[in-house]
Amino acid sequence: MSATAFTDRRELTHRSSDGIEVTLFWSKPSTEVTIAVLDTRSSEVLEFEIDGSAALDAFNHPYAYAALGARSVGAPSIAVTR
Repeated sequence: MSATAFTDRRELTHRSSDGIEVTLFWSKPSTEVTIAVLDTRSSEVLEFEIDGSAALDAFNHPYAYAALGARSVGAPSIAVTR
């Protein structure tokens, strides 16, 4: 994704709860709607495109929609071993 694509992206809404931040974005040039989910404890970021007609529901329930088109855009900063 180019730097231009990020500068043309608009944040429509954002929420945060218990270390999880969810942001709904819209891109003017492509009309693409995306959801970004950040786990502030692990620094893992998940971002996926969503159909505009489902945007609000996906914003409220991102994990229900994540399996449909999610791509991880960030790895945890600390490796977890068991």
